[in-house]
This record gives sequence, C-alpha cells and structure tokens, in this order.
Amino acid sequence: MRSYHANLGAGIGGLMVREHEAPQPGTSEVMLRVRATSLSFRELMILRGWYPLPIKPDVVPVSDGAGEVVEVGEGVTRATVGDRVTASIFPRWIDGGFAAEYAPQLGGSLDGMLTEYAILDEDALVHIPDHLSFEEAACLPCAAVTAWNALTGGRGLASGETVLTLGSGGVSLFALLFAKTFGARVIATAGSDEKAERLLALGADAAINYRSTPAWSERVRALTGGRGADHVIEVAGTLEQSAKSTAFEGEIAFVGLLGRDAGLPTIDPGVLWTSALKVRAIVVGSRAQFAAMNRAIEVNGLRPVIDRVFPFDDAVAAYRYYEDAQPFGKVVIAHG
Repeated sequence: MRSYHANLGAGIGGLMVREHEAPQPGTSEVMLRVRATSLSFRELMILRGWYPLPIKPDVVPVSDGAGEVVEVGEGVTRATVGDRVTASIFPRWIDGGFAAEYAPQLGGSLDGMLTEYAILDEDALVHIPDHLSFEEAACLPCAAVTAWNALTGGRGLASGETVLTLGSGGVSLFALLFAKTFGARVIATAGSDEKAERLLALGADAAINYRSTPAWSERVRALTGGRGADHVIEVAGTLEQSAKSTAFEGEIAFVGLLGRDAGLPTIDPGVLWTSALKVRAIVVGSRAQFAAMNRAIEVNGLRPVIDRVFPFDDAVAAYRYYEDAQPFGKVVIAHG
C-alpha cells in the first residue's frame, strides 16, 4: 500500500509518498480502504507550521476521508465488512463539550486519511448517507461538521433568523446549505461578482462583494433593516466587521483565521456591550453532532459543493491548487 507523509512546517514540497505493508486492525479497530479524501484549511496550517494542536513527526496527513470497511478487529460492534463510512476527526470526542482529553486528531497527533488503507478505532466511525458518493462523503468531517456545530451547537438556529456567511470556502458553503434547510435567511459575502452570483444560485438571499463593498457590515445592516444577522459564520478573522454585522444577542461562530498574523484590529468593547453578542470558538464537532448532521443531509438530499477532483497520484497538485486557486467548494482527492 501507499501513503503520503508530512511534517509540521515542511510545506507542500515536503509531502512524500511511500510504499509499505498494509497495517492490521487490532482490538476495536477496523481497516478502511480509503476511497476519497478532501482538503481543508487545517492541512495548509499544518504544512505552514502554525496549527495549534500537536502534530506527530512523519504523520499521514488529511483529516477528511471516506471509504469502505475491509477488515474488522476483535470486539468491533459498530461496523461490518463492506460498510461505507467516514471518521470523526477527534475519535475520542463522542458527545458533549470539547475537552483536552479529546484532542488527539486524525492527520495530526494520529495518522490521517491520505493513504490507501487506514486503521481506525471503531468509535471514530460515522456511516455515510446512502445518496452520497465516496468523493462527496469525504467532504464532510471537517468543513460540514464545523458548519453544523456553528449553527446548532450554541444558541441554536430558528426558522426565519438571518445567517451571515463569509466567503465561499467549505465551511461557509455548508453553512449556507444547512441554514436554508432550517428555513433561515442567508446573506453571503464573496470576493468577486462571479462568486456572489454562484452563492445566490445555491440559495443565498443576498450576496455582497466584500472587495467592492469593503464596509460590508453596513450593507448587512441595510439588508436587515438595521437589525443585523442573528448568526455570523466567522472564518477569516474579520471580527470587527462581523461584530458590527451581528444583531442584539446574536452569535458569532469563530471558526478560524486565514493566517497566524492576521492583523486583527482591536474590537471596540462598545460594540460587544451594546449588541450583547456572544463569540463562540468552534472546534469542529463531536461524533454525535456528525451523526445528527448526516441524518439531516440524508433527509434533505443535500450534496456538498465540489470544485475539483484530483487522482491520488496527484495529491501534491491538489494541495497546490487548493492553496493557489481560491476554489469555490471542496478540493477532493479520489483514491480509486
């Protein structure tokens, strides 16, 4: 079998593919024939050297993957040979809030999914909705679960509320799809008119080009009659504008930053005080949230937005495309 390997801060050029013997599952483990993986921004963070959680040396990278169970170890009860599954990024985080003991994560302190065969603890497994392909299912573990947690894990989302999504990355696109399923109104920002039109086609009620409208929080206020958005999916570190866009007692789901030194402005405490808003940092989500999300995906027939699919042999090219092309949707690697 073949697998890719990476090291913290080694860059895309440091990705290496190796051939070695296939591992065997131990007690409570399964062997997965990985059929597809997808890239998330965390993968670039690792290669750039500023991912906040531990990364083991020579790790098999990529947290997001999907495949079929080909062998089960002793005592496995949650899967059988032939099952189509994905895996929760934090295998020990089953339900409830996040805690330090749940920190081991696939593609970080644990080997990940950019491999032909992976050994997974059965506790990590989440079954794939029947209507999704392996390539589509591989898009779910990081971006989709993060978006689901952002909308449902805090104050909750009610029909008729307004959600503001930022940009056209994986988390924002999943948040758009989920919010519309909940009956919410969605305002989306985009870096071009072309992407704004595509967001509207996906169901956004309004789209703002943040390049031609740099004070986009004012436009959000105008589109909501001065009230602001009930939920903001903050993926870029633009907290000042996000706070100005948020309704009284609204919530900002703070997903991440675009760089280690994002140049964040100081937030005026008066904005927080007068809005009584809550900023909630998001750490992907638990297996229980993953399973709940999959039920909603299956019932509503939702499908992820995929920008481009690369073959396993071209995984390095997939990384470079993801880094350079500003894709609209997920970049997927098909393992065959």
